[in-house]
Amino acid sequence: MPRQYPIEKVRDFGIIAHIDAGKTTTSERVLFYTGVSHKIGEVHEGEAIMDWMEQERERGITITSAATTCFWIPSYAKGDKNLEHRFNIIDTPGHIDFTVEVKRSLRVLDGAVVVFDGVAGVEPQSETNWHYADEYKVPRICFINKLDRIGANFDFSFKSILDRLTQNAVTLQIPIGLEADFEGVIDLLTMKATYFEGERGEKIIEREIPESLKEEAKKRRHELIEKIVEKDDNLMAMYLEGKEPGLAALKKILRKATIENTLVPVFCGSALKNKGVQLVLDAVIDYLPSPADLPPVKGINPKTHADEERHPVDNEPLAALAFKVAADPFVGTLTYFRVYSGTLKRGSYILNATKNSQERISRIVRMHANHREEVEEIYAGDLGALVGLKDTTTGDTLADLEKPVLLETITFPEPVISVRIEPKTKADQEKMGVALHRLTEEDPTFRVRGDLETGETIISGMGELHLEIIVDRMKREFNVEANVGRPQVAYKETIKGSGEGEGKYIRQSGGRGQYGHARIKVEPMERGTGFEFVNAIRGGAIPQEFIPPIEKGIKETMEKGILAGYPVIDLKVTLYDGSFHEVDSSEFAFKIAGSMALQEATKQAKLVLLEPIMKVQVIVPPDFLGDVTGDISSKRGKIKAMGERGSIRIVDANVPLAEMFGYSTNLRSMTQGRGSFTMEFSHYEEMPASVAQAVIEGKKK
Repeated sequence: MPRQYPIEKVRDFGIIAHIDAGKTTTSERVLFYTGVSHKIGEVHEGEAIMDWMEQERERGITITSAATTCFWIPSYAKGDKNLEHRFNIIDTPGHIDFTVEVKRSLRVLDGAVVVFDGVAGVEPQSETNWHYADEYKVPRICFINKLDRIGANFDFSFKSILDRLTQNAVTLQIPIGLEADFEGVIDLLTMKATYFEGERGEKIIEREIPESLKEEAKKRRHELIEKIVEKDDNLMAMYLEGKEPGLAALKKILRKATIENTLVPVFCGSALKNKGVQLVLDAVIDYLPSPADLPPVKGINPKTHADEERHPVDNEPLAALAFKVAADPFVGTLTYFRVYSGTLKRGSYILNATKNSQERISRIVRMHANHREEVEEIYAGDLGALVGLKDTTTGDTLADLEKPVLLETITFPEPVISVRIEPKTKADQEKMGVALHRLTEEDPTFRVRGDLETGETIISGMGELHLEIIVDRMKREFNVEANVGRPQVAYKETIKGSGEGEGKYIRQSGGRGQYGHARIKVEPMERGTGFEFVNAIRGGAIPQEFIPPIEKGIKETMEKGILAGYPVIDLKVTLYDGSFHEVDSSEFAFKIAGSMALQEATKQAKLVLLEPIMKVQVIVPPDFLGDVTGDISSKRGKIKAMGERGSIRIVDANVPLAEMFGYSTNLRSMTQGRGSFTMEFSHYEEMPASVAQAVIEGKKK
């Protein structure tokens, strides 16, 4: 099958936002206007197409990112099929517990539409998602949604984007009316008022700008054009001579600036009231990049370790990235992937360059939320899913067998909360292992480990809701009933100073003995840098084959923990001396020697406990502000900022996760049910000695 759409007419983009900003409602409108669905699914009725999991429909939130393919002719093209574009869209979750979905989606997307609540403006999760987009240099456009709501304020929301996210935001539209009077939008480039009529807002009507808004529109247009011409010397010269550039020239420069992340166009509307969404789709075509507009993807040749580039061209060697693995009840394992270069054909063999193993491509599907369409091949710049891959997990590179390349993988945040879980019956026990294995394959922020001392299974994740959904999925998808313990904080251990340690393991009992001896130095590393092992052995004091067992012994001890059984992080270990025995030395003996040396060295280096600190935002009526701030202080919280949004107050604080369990119930009773809060992981911090002592004693009992 030849390629149906040239790569210039493909857009891979995601829709991202804070929880409840109206992201899935916007996605549903997109599916309706592009003809994928014939009726609009509403989130509040549990009918959204993109929220297809039962848990998503019950809770009215998005949990997994759903991918879909659709087609759009810009509304200004008057139905010209030659201007039809293919959209590959990913609708991502807004809840912080499912942040992995946003991060991995942004890694493979070329652009993003960031949705904001027109009442609240920028919210904590919008900031986190924005920083992820910055990390991957994803060009984006903004959509200020919900302008029909009571308290909607376009200027406030736009200002919050300028103040908290980027000074490069430029407004391309202003609303006509607000709240119940919100009727349509004014396009500042064409200077036309646009209204949305018909039962579903599908008729786009252009009229003259209302008299009352003409002055405002002129002033805003002047500001917009100044921002655009600043990005191009020729236009700037022309503008300074008093000539205004034409519409095509302005759009061309704005597109270039958006792709380079030097300008961010801002649009407005109300997805629920079917106003403004089609113009955002036009903007995706006008301003977001096609795969061909972006620099080639960089990777490493796994054989030679030389840097390589891959261009978005169909006849180059294949380079694709698996960004998500999902268990599908009908076909088994689905691996979502993005093709950066080359073509992926059904029936071919490819290399998983990350694991250095071959995979056969038996079936390729295009996804429409949870519906599938079988295809023979997928081209550069497209997204799709593969059925039944054996070894591939999230972040793996799929490449050409003859010309392999290894793309940068995706890094994920560490889990911050754990619970103990046990099967209810013997039958559940066998199934639980399979279910947990499948769920860890799907979600890189979900971890499972066995506690060797107690024989219990411990699962860890990003928050209480994350683990609640996992347990719920085990029950529904795998028929596993389980008892779940109380949530526990995922503490970590680290060292504050440096120290030296010696480990000597000697066993002599009839026959061959055991001998291993290692000397190490430990030093703290910067927070978040992990573990570094340096082999500084000179003159063969320890033979080469015994070095890896020493490192393995050290790593295993770090995972088990030394002070209170929590993993040790951010540590540099230098192996500088030791000795061996010609006959008795073995890998086992050196592994134990490494472990003993680490325990001695870290105790010298002042071991401390670290706890996860959460970024908390509380929204309360002014009458309860004193109670809420007092309560935060009593939880060892530090208040960072206080602000106002209309008649309500906003408190931003950093609070230890250990103090936040059950906070939603507390807050409700403190504020007569009128307060709400959001919480996300911020960083790890050293615990006060008295609190740490209580945790250590609790662990040791």
